[in-house]
Amino acid sequence: MAFETTVSLKDCKYTYRLHPNVKKYTLRDNTFAITKVGNFELNRLLEAVPNSGDGFLLKIIFNKDLSGFKINITDKSGFRLVNIFKDSKNDIIQQKFYFLMDSLVEREIFDKIEV
Repeated sequence: MAFETTVSLKDCKYTYRLHPNVKKYTLRDNTFAITKVGNFELNRLLEAVPNSGDGFLLKIIFNKDLSGFKINITDKSGFRLVNIFKDSKNDIIQQKFYFLMDSLVEREIFDKIEV
């Protein structure tokens, strides 16, 4: 998956766009780690029961010049993409995803567009 300026996850209520004011130090302040190739990466386990270790892995990666990003939600192994939005039994996980993304919108990392 290539780096994009706008990402729409399947069945998600919102599309997320790269905020024009995003800064490297803002990403670092929000626990994005720098990878070996210089990209900025955030990994979060979206769990219905806190500290259960059972959930889906959210991975957000910005390229090193902050001109694009990708968002993936996978199973715990990180290999198989999953759609947390299609099934209502994932309601708590969806709420946690939206809460995290709203905090990144507040910090001018993303713009949120309702679909």
